[in-house]
Amino acid sequence: MQAAWLFGALVVPQLLGFGHGARGAQREWEGGWGGALEEEREREALMLKHLQEALGLPAGRGDDNLAGIPEDEGVWGTEEDQGEEEEATPTISSGPSPSPSPSPTPEDTITYILGRLAGLDAGLHQLHVRLHTLDTRVVELTQGLRQLREATGNTRDTVQALQEAQSRAEREHGRLEGCLKGLRLGHKCFMLSRDFETQAAAQARCVTRGGNLAQPADRQQMEALTRYLRAALAPYNWPVWLGVHDRRAEGLYLFENGQRVSFFAWHRAPSPEPGAHPSARPHPLSPDQPNGGALENCVAQASDDGSWWDHDCERRLYYVCEFPF
Repeated sequence: MQAAWLFGALVVPQLLGFGHGARGAQREWEGGWGGALEEEREREALMLKHLQEALGLPAGRGDDNLAGIPEDEGVWGTEEDQGEEEEATPTISSGPSPSPSPSPTPEDTITYILGRLAGLDAGLHQLHVRLHTLDTRVVELTQGLRQLREATGNTRDTVQALQEAQSRAEREHGRLEGCLKGLRLGHKCFMLSRDFETQAAAQARCVTRGGNLAQPADRQQMEALTRYLRAALAPYNWPVWLGVHDRRAEGLYLFENGQRVSFFAWHRAPSPEPGAHPSARPHPLSPDQPNGGALENCVAQASDDGSWWDHDCERRLYYVCEFPF
């Protein structure tokens, strides 16, 4: 018993000193390697930050485990912590630990940027090719549009020429019809139309057929026109538009061609019977003409006696056209 106590008194202090020395050595080893690892982590974090700024990527969260380790603790922790972790977690047999991924270097960053620029250059080249294709298509469409406009212009000219030819044909046909079916008198032909038109519309219809409203220039033409109208409309009395009016100035009567009228055949009220007292009032049914003033500016000829009457130009009457022969 005394021998065992003596052996313990000699051995235990040595063991305790050995354990204290080993623990101090371990702490010195941890302090040296821990500083080196910390510098390596800072260098990697700085390179990662530069790479993110060069690529325009959002900043990452970094190594949370590394940021969360206090400075006063070593990399490996204390023996007590390791013992507690070994008791808390079961031992898991695993294969060899994977090798850490290499940190990106500035050369890798430049290579990535150059690759991105090459991709952008290829995209710009494709865009230029498509723009060239679009320009070519626009030029083709412009040429087609120009040809279409030229064809439209030629068609318009052709249609206009056809319309002019048709108008000439209608005028020639009207003139021939007027001279064949109407009254031929010297170098004129008169033809009655039984369509009711205003004075202006009647003049337009006569012009379309190649003539004008009738313009009797002397008594001979007036008497010939009177006989023609009486034979065509007897036994009725119809007023027929002539090409005479005073629209330009009251009392200034002109033909449709602008010449001044020098021959008139105005209607006059019938004379009173012999022995009757003359009356100062106008005849209620056949007053002297012209009597309409500014309200009646166009002249029509009666078909029974050939006298002239002034009427409202908007009244719709028969009309007689005059054609050159």
